[in-house]
Amino acid sequence: MDNLQLGLVASLLVGATTGFGGLPVFFMKDVTQRILDALLGFAAGVMLAATAFSLLIPAIEYGGVLQATLVFIIGATVIYLIDKHVPHEHLLKGHEGPPSPHLSGTSLMIIAITIHNFPEGLAVGVSFGGGELISAMTIAVAIALQNIPEGSAVAFLLIRVGFKRRKAAFYALLTGLLEPISGIVGVSVIAVSTHLLPPALAFAGGCMAFVVSHEMIPESHRFGHEREATFGFVAGFALMMLLDNAFG
Repeated sequence: MDNLQLGLVASLLVGATTGFGGLPVFFMKDVTQRILDALLGFAAGVMLAATAFSLLIPAIEYGGVLQATLVFIIGATVIYLIDKHVPHEHLLKGHEGPPSPHLSGTSLMIIAITIHNFPEGLAVGVSFGGGELISAMTIAVAIALQNIPEGSAVAFLLIRVGFKRRKAAFYALLTGLLEPISGIVGVSVIAVSTHLLPPALAFAGGCMAFVVSHEMIPESHRFGHEREATFGFVAGFALMMLLDNAFG
């Protein structure tokens, strides 16, 4: 398969892992908020380590530190502007962005999921577009690792707000299956010119760093389980650091 096909398949497989994470809702009545916060912290740690080791370091090596720094900031700013100006609905934080009387709650939630998962799919697509398969597989594994606990958290939170178990598991799967869209974008950008690889890596890194700092870490600390969330973060970061240096 060429890079476009590999990127698409990888994005689909990685996205599907959120559905795997949602499966426990069928044989577990519930999990404690402490466990959910630890899982979210773990996902944040994996995501931030992937940003540092699999995106920013290669971006600096290929394109220089000044370009990487500038585009990293641009990536974070773009996600901030989208988050500020596009109406969406978080499970815990509630509504963000401008008023949206014509959009249903489900539609707003899907928009929020899209904003959150766009950087992840983009990172996978850009990595495969660059043709470095070992590095691309590393970041695909990283995103898959953080998608599993994230899928569990989404599914159990949906049950708590009244969703049926089957529908909660479906939405958990849906959160990941939106990733291939941005994965195709990432692969296609690099297909235009390999010179775009360094800035594309840095841009994806900026997007992911914003999501981790603005959403994932605050959400994991919202209910007073900062210690569990922090140890989960450390575990996720350490695991991704080991994986990246073992296979990168």
